[in-house]
Amino acid sequence: LGSLVGYFTSAKFLLYLGHALSTWGDRMWHFAVSVFLVELYGNSLLLTAVYGLVVAGSVLLLGAIIGDWVDKNSRLKVAQTSLVVQNASVILCGIILMIVFLFKTQLLTLYHGWLLTMCYILVITIANIANLASTATAITIQRDWIVVVAGEDRSKLADMNATIRRIDQLTNILAPMAVGQIMTFGSPMIGCGFISGWNLMSMCVEYLLLWKVYQKTPTLALKCSKVEESELKQLNVKKENDMKPAEGVQLIVEKDVTGFEPQQEKEVGCAARVAEPFITFRDGWVAYYNQPVFLAGMGLAFLYMTVLGFDCITTGYAYTQGLSGSVLSLLMGASAVTGIMGTVAFTWLRRKCGLIRTGLISGAAQFACLVLCAISVFVPGSPLDLTVSPFADISARLFESEPLPTIASPGGEPEMAFATGMPNLLNGSTTPANSDPEMSPEPVPLISVSLLFAGVIAARVGLWSFDLTVTQLLQENVVESERGIINGVQNSMNYLLDLLHFIMVILAPNPEAFGLLVLISVSFVAMGHIMYFRFAQKSLGKQLFACCTPDTKAVSDSSLPGNTSTV
Repeated sequence: LGSLVGYFTSAKFLLYLGHALSTWGDRMWHFAVSVFLVELYGNSLLLTAVYGLVVAGSVLLLGAIIGDWVDKNSRLKVAQTSLVVQNASVILCGIILMIVFLFKTQLLTLYHGWLLTMCYILVITIANIANLASTATAITIQRDWIVVVAGEDRSKLADMNATIRRIDQLTNILAPMAVGQIMTFGSPMIGCGFISGWNLMSMCVEYLLLWKVYQKTPTLALKCSKVEESELKQLNVKKENDMKPAEGVQLIVEKDVTGFEPQQEKEVGCAARVAEPFITFRDGWVAYYNQPVFLAGMGLAFLYMTVLGFDCITTGYAYTQGLSGSVLSLLMGASAVTGIMGTVAFTWLRRKCGLIRTGLISGAAQFACLVLCAISVFVPGSPLDLTVSPFADISARLFESEPLPTIASPGGEPEMAFATGMPNLLNGSTTPANSDPEMSPEPVPLISVSLLFAGVIAARVGLWSFDLTVTQLLQENVVESERGIINGVQNSMNYLLDLLHFIMVILAPNPEAFGLLVLISVSFVAMGHIMYFRFAQKSLGKQLFACCTPDTKAVSDSSLPGNTSTV
């Protein structure tokens, strides 16, 4: 009983609990805000698309600056500030959305609708601020605090990383389901109120949990670049006595140097202040390029250039191939299960083969599963047809003056068929337009879509194991004073490749071209793993394919060239 109480009051468990609350609120908000924007703009995806573009562009441009801010300020200040800004922004957005839902008709008549437009702009802006604050929270907690809490025990760090990912997997499924039920059986306005209330409660609890973790882990008060006087006073006396003299002198010197920085900043001209963010942006990317784990980070970023995931694009394609919402929900549940299996595989493989080889094995497993997706493009049932123009006038076919034939859907409700056999994007039916409505249409073979989702779901094991590998490589091999900015640039790279995959879909939006997008996605995944293989080859050299013994395992975890990290 004592050990159980000790675990539930440990810094590790409190960190898990705070992350679970934070992630639950994040997932609810990210799911709901898209639905709210569609609901407000007359079932159009315009506002949702603008929101997605603003979010991706902001993190791409500001990722390095956010990371630099994380590095230059004390851990507790960064965590508390980003927490308050994030939750306060979501609460404010929820209140504005509630007002819009209540008074939308009146707002439309005021100033010719400009006031309503300003509300939309305000919601997207504040929601973007919330996302940037969430990015800062993720960098400081998942890339810095967790490393300090784990100490020098790398096995403990691996277990903590895996547990964080399991929490992410569960909340990815459960949180949208919970808020979706509230919005379905209540109303969007009730959903706004619930999310605002949740974030207010969660912010208070998370704030307390952060303070408790900070108190239980005195080393969080130590930071190589800037350490405040109040933090140094909170350190354990024994830790200070055991500290090496050289380290103590270093900390004092850094404190003295930083003490003169404000006075120096006052003398800096206006032009230098304006140029500072651009210099930080440049220095961040240069520092990222010079990291020993650069190729591993690039390999992870390349995995974001894919349509082979459970996002709106792949889900929309599945609807066009005749899969129902209930089947898709089951598939998403299965993907969460395989994702959790990936976190378990990571911890086991790391113990047996070492960290770097775990990335190689995980990458090979992911690519092998994605081969099924490539095969699905060429089997019966695949709509691949490169002769169809990606910029065909879909709207002209949607609004034909002649009545379109109706067919019986699986639920018994009539559905409209497209004049050229293109699936109805609203309900997912796939029926040739010239089919007789009195005759049952020939069903679309499910071999292709089945192979596609079998590959996507199975690949989650290797994907999440590989993600954890690169995450821990960044944690272990980036110096403490650069953790924020390097992980900020890594987030920017991830968003850049994610943005490119959306652009790729915009250029080829038809289901007939989805097979080509699948092949391009598999190619980018292959390139990402080739980059990682090159990184592993440089790091391990001739020991790359050596047997995994305890000695070689130690080498695989710490033999990176230029590794000067302080875990």
